Amino acid sequence: MFYSFIAGLIRFLLFIINTNARYEGKENLPQDRNYVLVGPHRTWYEPLYFALGAYPKRFSFMAKKELFKNPVLSFILRKCNAFPVDREKPGPSAIKTPVKALKNTDLSVMIFPSGSRHSEELKGGAALISKMAKVDIVPAVYQGPLSFKALWTKKRVTVRYGKPISITDIAKMDKDGINEVERRMQAAFDELDKMIDPNFKYEVKKKK
Repeated sequence: MFYSFIAGLIRFLLFIINTNARYEGKENLPQDRNYVLVGPHRTWYEPLYFALGAYPKRFSFMAKKELFKNPVLSFILRKCNAFPVDREKPGPSAIKTPVKALKNTDLSVMIFPSGSRHSEELKGGAALISKMAKVDIVPAVYQGPLSFKALWTKKRVTVRYGKPISITDIAKMDKDGINEVERRMQAAFDELDKMIDPNFKYEVKKKK
């Protein structure tokens, strides 16, 4: 109930801020089963668009533990199915918590494999979670304004969802197995970006 209220509120606010959002490939989103939704992390608000485009499907997602220090924000995050993760030392719960959600609830899981919106390096968490929960990976990409200020310009926001990626053929999630899953995800991201705009290129900001 709270998740639906927040989703409605965010949809209303984003419509006021930017009335030019478009969702493509929604037919690729599984309707009868959970999945791991993954995307390259490009801006802090893109998860909102990913979730709204997939609604009424609900998601559980990771959030850095620092956000949970504020009691009000912590309450909202937990009600929206977020769970805290220490990005420096993730620990077993970073894998076990989403796997449990995928297996025992109607929640899918949203993960950004790069871990940071300033990184292109994929990490193995999504692969492990998908394998352990025995669910597909659904790729998605965001193209649009990369700053909140730019979002107000009404420049088009496009979210595109890709076909589910099955990893049932990968026997072990060792180094080679994880690398193969990451290769498939990156190939899917590249394909989706080209389907939206053949000339698209995301400029990664380098940390100083």
